[in-house]
Formats: sequence, C-alpha cells, structure tokens
Amino acid sequence: MSSALGAGDEPQAIPGVDGQALRAAIDAEPARFGEHDINAAMTPVAFDESAETTLAASLTEHPWDVVVLNGGIRKAEQLLPLFEKTVNLIFRHAPQAVREFNPSGGDSVEAAQRWL
Repeated sequence: MSSALGAGDEPQAIPGVDGQALRAAIDAEPARFGEHDINAAMTPVAFDESAETTLAASLTEHPWDVVVLNGGIRKAEQLLPLFEKTVNLIFRHAPQAVREFNPSGGDSVEAAQRWL
C-alpha cells in the first residue's frame, strides 16, 4: 500500500476562512485516500514557531511515498519562508518522498496519484 502525507495551512489560522468547514474537509481526506488504497495522514501547519517541529514530526513518523503540499502554503507571498522551510524539511526528513502540489485541499488524492 502506498502512503501519502498532506501538509497544509492550519484552517483556524487563515483570516476570512471558515476554519471549521475547512478542518472538516481536511479531516475527510485520509478516508478519500483510503478509497484508493493509499495510507494517508494530514498535517495542518500553523504559521508560527511550531511549524518546523510539527512538520518534522509528521515527516519522520512514516516512510512516506509522497508528500502533498497544498496551495495555501505555496500561494500566499507572505508564506514564502514557510513554503521554503517546508520543502527543505521534506528533503531532510523524507528524501524518498515525491513532492506533489495541489491547487486546493480537496484534490490531494489526485495530486498524490500523479506519482503513485
């Protein structure tokens, strides 16, 4: 069975977004992966000093085949340092994993399937 880690922005930390609705969508993603025989976990990353520790812990808990970074981390110019840190952490802690990018949190499965 393949494995995937989804990393994205913490829903409660995004101004102007219904954090509860986004959290529900993120929490549903592992089940969607499971429908495609992919073992998955999702890691919400806050925009603070906990980001590196949180992501490093998730990256090392399993030998992931793919890590999907969502658009929230990549698209906001003010999050460029977090995006760079995230990519570098993947290279350091999960060098075997393919890095994939999705436009939104609802298509993580499709992003992972491009390489699995």
